[in-house]
Amino acid sequence: MKKVFSLATLLTVAVAIWAQTPVITFEKTTHDFGKINEIDGRVTTVFSFKNEGMVPLILSEVRASCGCTTPKWTREPVEPGQTGAITVTYNPNGRPGRFQKTITVTSNADPSVSKLYIKGEVIPKSATPVDRYSVKIGGLGLKANKVDFGQILNTATANRTIEYANQGKDTLVLECLSDNAFVYASGHASQKVATILPGTKGELQVAFFADQCPLYGSVKSEITLVINGQKMEQKIQVTADVQEDFSALSPEQMAAAPIVDVNSELNLGTFVAGKRQKASFNIANAGQNALMVRRIINENDKLNILASKAVKSGKKGAQKIDMKPMEKGNYSSGITIITNDPKNPVRKVTLHWTIE
Repeated sequence: MKKVFSLATLLTVAVAIWAQTPVITFEKTTHDFGKINEIDGRVTTVFSFKNEGMVPLILSEVRASCGCTTPKWTREPVEPGQTGAITVTYNPNGRPGRFQKTITVTSNADPSVSKLYIKGEVIPKSATPVDRYSVKIGGLGLKANKVDFGQILNTATANRTIEYANQGKDTLVLECLSDNAFVYASGHASQKVATILPGTKGELQVAFFADQCPLYGSVKSEITLVINGQKMEQKIQVTADVQEDFSALSPEQMAAAPIVDVNSELNLGTFVAGKRQKASFNIANAGQNALMVRRIINENDKLNILASKAVKSGKKGAQKIDMKPMEKGNYSSGITIITNDPKNPVRKVTLHWTIE
């Protein structure tokens, strides 16, 4: 009887714990667009889901593996038994051929991470010379003026190219200048300065050295083209999402890793209108090793957030905020906190405050 009672007790505890966790179920986890025409533009599908748990379900982040894929999702909590949706849009422009993209869904369910997939085949449009080189910069035609490296580990280097052509009658001498040391660009694979004869084509070489980038998360840079000695006003935009590489951590290191502890909603308090003021909020470390606050990305230009660099085990680190003068009202602003917590390196937090 003692063994039966112990087993029943364990089952009761297990059921009670399970009942306190949301359960997310999807009608589908993969969508095949089949063959789509590049000329028809963006295509969209909806991944519907249901909360089959006993407490509200909250989707904290939905992230696509490529900038060509854009997700939108139900932001408010999904009550038990209710449904929500993740709308995923794929842009086939300039991406002929087969594709498969991953959408990573992070929530308070167990497990906390779910994967969704879209796939298909893009039928390329019949390109004219104008279509192929639609970006015109200083007499040079380029296929694009943006380079998106997508997610890249901070230990990696990635390379991209943009095809160009001299469609004019004059020879062009091309040089590329980058505004950051971690982005390198050249007009030719083997030489910094490229001489482009009329009617000839080439490739703009762009490299992103993530191991030299001081920032984590969303990173932007620009490339200036110098054509025949003149700097062009129109820039080549470079973007990347730099992620910390935790793959080399041993099981022992993972067990001793820092654990970020911060609420998803924080109230900064009440402040006086028309004055520059100070505020702060805390980030705690529930792990063993020091928690490094890599970066805090802020969406409000009225706030300047100075992140504390390290938080010791069991301690709290104050993130100081300089507030510019504001008018009376209730305010909210989203921030992204990036740390060296290998299980939750990116946390979304909403700040609330009142100006009286």
